[in-house]
Amino acid sequence: MSNLVLSEIRIHPVKSLGGFTVQETLLSDRGPSHDRRWMLVDREGRFMTQREIPGMACLHTEPLAKGFAVTDRRTGEALELPWSLPDGEERMCTVWSDRVRTRVGAPEWSAWFSARLDLDLTLVNMPDSTRRHTDGRYAKGLTSLSDGFPYLIISQASLDELNTRLKDPVGMERFRPNLVIAGGTPFQEDDWRSITIGGLRFDLVKPCARCTIITTDQATGARQQEPLRTLATYRSNANKVLFGMNTMGPASGSIRVGDLVHP
Repeated sequence: MSNLVLSEIRIHPVKSLGGFTVQETLLSDRGPSHDRRWMLVDREGRFMTQREIPGMACLHTEPLAKGFAVTDRRTGEALELPWSLPDGEERMCTVWSDRVRTRVGAPEWSAWFSARLDLDLTLVNMPDSTRRHTDGRYAKGLTSLSDGFPYLIISQASLDELNTRLKDPVGMERFRPNLVIAGGTPFQEDDWRSITIGGLRFDLVKPCARCTIITTDQATGARQQEPLRTLATYRSNANKVLFGMNTMGPASGSIRVGDLVHP
């Protein structure tokens, strides 16, 4: 019997905004259902994240019956959004080096975000018809508006070990994983090439290089040096700080919290 279990499933409907946990999720050809299918872009259509706008950390999401809500934790103001857009104006946008065809959300939605983040921003959605490919050097498949791969896996033991080195412990939300594994040893995910979760296979293809987002308080948007500074002392390789594994998964099926995990 495996001592490893799926302990958390985290969904982030809007790229770089706060996410929420669910007990179960359907899987798609580009990751968990509803994960990172919306994003904010600037006037040139370039994706925006907490790297450039720390205040995005203050905008948190929660599921509703037919969509989700975004709430500004600083003021309590909220905006309700659908999971997807069935039609609308198309716009080519950029995520890193990828050009992605999106649909533009209602003007009042973009205005809501622009007002709270004090920038001219547009909210866009990735329709199912858009096929964004992963980096073929590591894996062949599709992904959403994520940084590069459809899943990010982290072991709870890895975070627990990091927190023993920090004066002020940090939560898992700093690292924005989709799947958290309980049990086992710190950084065991580094050595996994594939695992099964509830009998479904996931392939771990590339370590995740971390940036300033993990130094951003996910409630206030305030930044400090930790935990990136401490991680850099023992999790660096080729000038990159590594924490978690980018992962490919099945194109269908479902997983739920409590599913057994087998390396």
